[in-house]
Amino acid sequence: MNKNIVLLRTLLLSTSGWNIYRHTTDKKKRRRIAGNAVGKLCLYAMLMAFCVAICVGYGKFGMITAAPVMCALTVSLLAFVFTLFKTNGYLFNFKEYDMLMSLPFEARTVAGCKFLYMVVKSLPWYLSISVAMLVGYGVYARPPVGVYPLWLVLSLFLPVIPMLLAAFLGFVIARISAGFKKTNIVQTVLTLVFVIGCFSLRFVIEDMFRNDRIQATLELASRVTGGAARVYLPAGWFSDAITRLDIPAMLLLTGVSAALFIAVFAIVGRSYRQINSALKAHAASRSYKMTAQKRHSAEAAIAFKEFRRFTGSTAYMVNGGIGMILAALVGLITLVIGPDRIIKTVTQGAPVDAVMLWPAIPFIVYFFIGMVATTACSPSLEGKNYWIVQSLPIEKATLYRGKMLFNLALTVPFMAFSTLCLCVAARVPVAETTLYLLQGLALCAFSTAWGCVCGIRHMRLDWENEIEVIKQGAAVAIYMLPNMFVVMGLTVLAVVLGLRMDRRLLALLFTLVATLLAALSYRRVLILSKRR
Repeated sequence: MNKNIVLLRTLLLSTSGWNIYRHTTDKKKRRRIAGNAVGKLCLYAMLMAFCVAICVGYGKFGMITAAPVMCALTVSLLAFVFTLFKTNGYLFNFKEYDMLMSLPFEARTVAGCKFLYMVVKSLPWYLSISVAMLVGYGVYARPPVGVYPLWLVLSLFLPVIPMLLAAFLGFVIARISAGFKKTNIVQTVLTLVFVIGCFSLRFVIEDMFRNDRIQATLELASRVTGGAARVYLPAGWFSDAITRLDIPAMLLLTGVSAALFIAVFAIVGRSYRQINSALKAHAASRSYKMTAQKRHSAEAAIAFKEFRRFTGSTAYMVNGGIGMILAALVGLITLVIGPDRIIKTVTQGAPVDAVMLWPAIPFIVYFFIGMVATTACSPSLEGKNYWIVQSLPIEKATLYRGKMLFNLALTVPFMAFSTLCLCVAARVPVAETTLYLLQGLALCAFSTAWGCVCGIRHMRLDWENEIEVIKQGAAVAIYMLPNMFVVMGLTVLAVVLGLRMDRRLLALLFTLVATLLAALSYRRVLILSKRR
């Protein structure tokens, strides 16, 4: 067999959830794999429904010929974003690097296979979009039968070029930053911008449907995608191949994808070993000076170690820090434009004023701050190095206290800043502001301790990529989903109770309940630390 096929097949088999499900005897692991599969199927179904709705809109307004271009651009954009954010961890600085590089393969072969591995792992997302838009296109355009297999085959090549561009950009970033300690700053900033943009997109879509501007929006989208297809040629080639059965367009899409793949990894292969080596071990600074070392507690040292891990991982920083950024943005925006304008926009003119929402301020802030606790995934991030942790001359409780200390150090300053901004903007008296700060502190303590309980109970150490525990881990899902829904309910409850009883007494009551829950969760952490 070809070396590329052998290596790719081995990578896929070693990480295949279905393969693990078939051969493992661990019932807990089988349930986790089955749960992940069901969750992914639900996400694929939601994405397909959204794409079908787009095609229905195009079909109803007689613009179905724009569907192939929209499909190509959507798949390409998603592929570019996914690859850019996964390059560091999949293509560079991955865990099995030493093992793979010791095999009788050239560096460009290993790099190319890791890229193909990214393509195959992400293919269900791209095919969900493509198949859904093919169904909508088939219903309204009624193309020849040969278009259906042609669409599916060319869809396999659609993500290749944008993924190659993103991988090459990631290679350039890694090449430039290989000599620096912070190699993930650019990726982190891009990820934060993308995530905040997705949050903003929700309000744009709501405004479009609320003001009945669907046709105008689709016409604008059709013009924009048509112009984009003239700039981004692969989208135009895909559209011409589907709508006009243009053979040169088919050959260009497939041929250029193959040629770019060969060219990119011929370049990447020359520096592949040097980049990975530099990312794994940095040279000591020449300006280093020997000074007296300061003594810190074990918890503080562990918290600082967690901080270094946090700033050294794009996925960890974005997943754990996006709530802090959003909380700070909400506070600043409210302070600048005023709460009344925001309330009017959100409630669509309902008789709600800022005073009514005073009791809900801590929960509004906590909705963002407590979105994801770092303690939910940090126990699992120890991974295959967990044996080192077990051999340290410290108690497990000390380890988890250090991890909780880091989460508190991360969340409390942002909580205080956002709460003060909202209270100042809403003109909350000093007494209530002080109580809301105490309530926010208690909620941060609960979030930290409860996240640690989830992280310990659902610890996963056999991961190959940190994304599996940071974004897809059972501990994060079990912590995040119930927490978000409960907080939304408590926000409404706080507003209702604030109309019926003294707001200071209500804030004190919520603070005591949150403190009690935090204490119970912390006690649970101490119990679990003795068992694991």
